[in-house]
Amino acid sequence: MEIATKIAPIGLALIMLGLGMSLTIQDFIRVAKIPKDFLVGFVCQLVLLPIIALSIALLLNLPAELAVGLMLIACAPGGVTSNVLTKFANGDVALSITLTAVVSLVSIISVPFIIFTSIDFFGISVVKEISMTSIALKMFLVVTVPVIIGMLIKHFAKNFIDKQASLIQKISVILFMLVFAAIYIEEWDNIISYIVNAGLVALLLNISMMIIGFYIAKYFASGVAQQRCISIECGLQNGTLALFVGTQIFGENITTFIVPTAAYALIMMVTSIIFIFILKKTT
Repeated sequence: MEIATKIAPIGLALIMLGLGMSLTIQDFIRVAKIPKDFLVGFVCQLVLLPIIALSIALLLNLPAELAVGLMLIACAPGGVTSNVLTKFANGDVALSITLTAVVSLVSIISVPFIIFTSIDFFGISVVKEISMTSIALKMFLVVTVPVIIGMLIKHFAKNFIDKQASLIQKISVILFMLVFAAIYIEEWDNIISYIVNAGLVALLLNISMMIIGFYIAKYFASGVAQQRCISIECGLQNGTLALFVGTQIFGENITTFIVPTAAYALIMMVTSIIFIFILKKTT
């Protein structure tokens, strides 16, 4: 898993830099202006998603390593691909960007907390001596700092960045895909076992959360565009961030734990495209 340990942190930092260049202070002020839509998406992603993942792990009696691996992808924030696919689905792109940004920033606390709690709950022994604080600090450096730098770049070169917004978004998505493509190439001999071992649980988590997000947003969000956005945000996770956190905690023993993330990254792109196709056909 040399690619995961060496390339993922760089890829994640560049992806978060791209996210920062798509943000302004107004995106965060929007939270105060439309708290209902934001809170629905925030609770679905940050609270319900880990709960559903834990429920699946316990109901299917997953091995401890796979269970913790499932929690790893479940507690990751939405990825930049969710912003792109929300646009294709005629969803609320501004809400999608705000959710991705805020949950990503909160993740430097929420992700270590959920993962270390999961490790204790499932009785996993971690070889590396590493604390929740040190993981949060490393996440701050590769998640928060690049977002701040990206926002500063946009502030001082707004016209140029606005003109290149589409290109920056495409580069971020390509970086995400390249990280996972490199891992799939490196681990090609194990890909089938990944899907066999974790494909079902990853699919269950992905579809469950997209459906749950869709119907919760239907009753609590302000409109159809927001409903579509929240559903997509619930289904698309930042696999690169999950990879980064996993490698920091489990080191060279990451392979087993990363199986659900690898399977989920593959599955979520397919299910989200099918979801958008269904939406297009029914509207």
